[in-house]
Amino acid sequence: MAAAGSSCSLVLSLYKTMLRESQKFSSYSYRTFALRRIREAFQENKNETNPEMIQELIEKAKSTTEIIRRQVLIGHLYTAQKLIIEGQ
Repeated sequence: MAAAGSSCSLVLSLYKTMLRESQKFSSYSYRTFALRRIREAFQENKNETNPEMIQELIEKAKSTTEIIRRQVLIGHLYTAQKLIIEGQ
């Protein structure tokens, strides 16, 4: 049971980290896509009970977080004008 609790807190931490990192995208389109996709992926897998599958999903989330961080960094190197929808 303790493993389930630590797994739950790890998943929640990963979710928050992914959302926080996705907020850093300078491009509105990338930012909204990433946020929507993260929410959908976690929602799709919220009832997963297989420990092996949960571990696989956690590893995938960690990998995706690193990809998001790299893409944010690259996005900041090549900034563009903000869209009208983003406001001033």
